[in-house]
Amino acid sequence: MRLILPFLLFFGMILTTNYVNCQVINGYAKVTSLSGATLTLSNVNEAAHTFEDDEWVVLMQMQDDVIGTTANSASFGDLGSIASAGLYEIRQIDSHTESLGLPATITLKSVPTNSYNTCPNCSVQIITFREYGSPDYTTTADMSSLPWDGNIGGVLSFSVDGTLTLAHNLDADGDGFRGAAVNGGGSTGCTGGSNFRVATTANHADKGEGIYKSTDATYAAGRGRILSGGGGGNSHNAGGGGGGNYTGGGTGGPGWPTCTPTAGGIGGLILSGVISGSRVFMGGGGGSGEGNNGFATPGTNAGGIVLIKATEVTTGTCGAGVSISANANSVVGTSGNDGAGAGGAGGSIVLNVDIWSISAACPLTISSNGGDGGSVNSGATHGGGAGGGQGYIFFSSTIPTTNITSETLNGDGGCNNNSDPCTSQAEPGTGTDNSGIHTDFGEPLPIELLNFSGELIHDEVLLKWITASERNNDYFNVEHSIDGENWSSISYTKGAGNSTSEINYHTFDYNPHIGVNYYRLKQTDFDGSYSYSETVSILYQTDKTVIFPNPSNQFIHVIGDNISLNSIQIFDPLGKQMPVNMEFDEHQLTLTVSSYPSGVYILNIIRNGKRESHRLTVIK
Repeated sequence: MRLILPFLLFFGMILTTNYVNCQVINGYAKVTSLSGATLTLSNVNEAAHTFEDDEWVVLMQMQDDVIGTTANSASFGDLGSIASAGLYEIRQIDSHTESLGLPATITLKSVPTNSYNTCPNCSVQIITFREYGSPDYTTTADMSSLPWDGNIGGVLSFSVDGTLTLAHNLDADGDGFRGAAVNGGGSTGCTGGSNFRVATTANHADKGEGIYKSTDATYAAGRGRILSGGGGGNSHNAGGGGGGNYTGGGTGGPGWPTCTPTAGGIGGLILSGVISGSRVFMGGGGGSGEGNNGFATPGTNAGGIVLIKATEVTTGTCGAGVSISANANSVVGTSGNDGAGAGGAGGSIVLNVDIWSISAACPLTISSNGGDGGSVNSGATHGGGAGGGQGYIFFSSTIPTTNITSETLNGDGGCNNNSDPCTSQAEPGTGTDNSGIHTDFGEPLPIELLNFSGELIHDEVLLKWITASERNNDYFNVEHSIDGENWSSISYTKGAGNSTSEINYHTFDYNPHIGVNYYRLKQTDFDGSYSYSETVSILYQTDKTVIFPNPSNQFIHVIGDNISLNSIQIFDPLGKQMPVNMEFDEHQLTLTVSSYPSGVYILNIIRNGKRESHRLTVIK
């Protein structure tokens, strides 16, 4: 028996023939509460498809109360616990009630496996999981998702029992989290070292939308990210920050007159450490550029989510080719002598397909790309919009390459002025292009894994997992990461081979990293094939002084109690004392080092009455 991901669990479909020949193919509803298997609904949209008994739906946590730091500092909008954000599963409707011709409640045939949270800062929705074919199906028109409106939309999902022949495009382009609108327009001095979260004002542009549903008006604007949503540009004329998903968004251009430190919006979060085949996200929206002359441009909408299940996917003869995409929008036009908006991040594509048979006469492109930021049309440096981060593509089988092009590209940053070629540019999305294409983690494991968890005990992390059954299971490795991208094995545990009874395993990380630690379970079969569990994160704090990230090119955080703020000193490699630009929030000091040249610096602080010296590395 294999552990099958929520999307991969779906089988034994009941055929339907009520296809509506239009772009949007799914029905959508907001889930306002869950009790056992019963869902209470609002915001029902059945324009394209209806919720009926015995049909299948996708239950998905779109947003959750996952914000970490909320103080007005550079770490505002960081991730706390990921909670249930991005989790989803396929379930069948048992019965439903209606009010005024629309479903008011839906009772599923089984209680959901995951926990789903409904709260002011949460969004849960259900989407019809369209079934086509008898068993094969050929598309008759382009298919798209309903654009996300803050409650519903953003997801294109359907299944074909047999062969799906693509003769048209499938897309959730620009249907993800929304980009920010422009502010009313105003200006003051450069505000790069402050105003990370403020209410919408003339001098501070709005943030893009992300995996935390913001309801606090004082969080709306300012250059701090809000989870995967990019920050807005600050005064004066700074660019917006790009949205994040598998990789992070870039930082917006500095603002006029070449603000130092940059007043550009901070890019949306990197979510690669928590993404898997069973936890996916729409891309984060781009932040807006700040304006005072009426030329600022907004941030753009991100890519949505595509979920497709088929035994085989093929194409016929179509000439130019077809596509499956969840790309973000790019900023169109320039912002004059104001700040430009940023691109949103690419979305997520999950393809549960056993066989790919794509014809050379009709090649297939699969893409989840970040959007490009906008440019400035002025001879002086203002603030171009940053590029959005790349999205995520998951294949349930080996990544196909024959007549198929798969890409997850970062969006480019816009130009900070009208130089040609551009001499000053906002940042692109972060990370290496195409790093979001995967077939390994989230794959069905040859075990039935009931649980993988971590627990901090004193200065050690206890990692535990339970299998309900195992088949051809050779061994386990627990892997560790401090950034969610680069992994190393910290333990080896022999598996049971074949088992049908519950087995408990555990191991320890005796030397956890100070800060957030990521762990995942790698299972290896006797034939050498391997798969990964979902990622768990553990925060390890200590009475030592913690400095991160180090190296850095923008901000360095210093965590520790009783830091004497009037004693902070930074010296360059030649012993010259550097100007200190800092923010302090509770136990965390944030140093802005973006104006420092590359090199190794010495940080002197007084903490608990004692002098400490630490090495800081600045890279460009």
